[in-house]
Amino acid sequence: MAVAATAASGTLSRWGARLLDLPKGLTIARSFSASPCSMGFHHLHLGSPALARKLVVRAARTESKGVSLGFRAPHFELPEPLTGKTWKLEEFESYPALLVMFICNHCPFVKHLKKDIVKLTNFYMKKGLGVVAISSNSAATHPQDGPELMAEEAKLFSYPFPYLYDESQDTARDFGAVCTPEFFLFKKDGRRPFELVYHGQFDDSRPSNNVPVTGRHLSRAIDCVLSGQPISLVQKPSVGCSIKWHPEAKL
Repeated sequence: MAVAATAASGTLSRWGARLLDLPKGLTIARSFSASPCSMGFHHLHLGSPALARKLVVRAARTESKGVSLGFRAPHFELPEPLTGKTWKLEEFESYPALLVMFICNHCPFVKHLKKDIVKLTNFYMKKGLGVVAISSNSAATHPQDGPELMAEEAKLFSYPFPYLYDESQDTARDFGAVCTPEFFLFKKDGRRPFELVYHGQFDDSRPSNNVPVTGRHLSRAIDCVLSGQPISLVQKPSVGCSIKWHPEAKL
């Protein structure tokens, strides 16, 4: 169903998204940043969030922290279980921006966003964003996060980005990653190294709070970096499960 952009009915939400009069149970929530960098990423939400089943999440919550903006992307060289290819940071040098995501298979916070991460990355990869996902969880303590099941996960969800295995956990330490999901958005100016410009959350949605998933915080940051606009220094940390360190190497 096409909806004219000039529709007179509807109201403006707090964030500037126009909520149009649509058939009951169907709303379009489109996030616009106050800056001119929006590229139009949006989500179509079916059903009423207020009626969604509230999930009880017992996983311990950990917030991303401790990494300063301007931090240079560290070198990595990691295998992709799905294809057997080894990926290096240098392979993304031609991209104007790079999104590095620390995720895993089992974490309920990642599961909550997984399909929407695929939607968002599909959208922005077509606009020139480089994307890579890394799992650093110990397969000794969490075998469901091991490389064989990572390959199955990448295939099942049609990940458009390489999903890499950090068996030594050195890459997680080099990035200062502590949780899943955790998002590091880097920009590149010419021959300068990638520099961190966003280290925050996907959006305000959590598995148990019934807030719709929109990706508006991360998408707003990507819009700005791809359009050369400044990114707000006020960034909410990502919240998720702690990275599962090897038993002999806990931080």
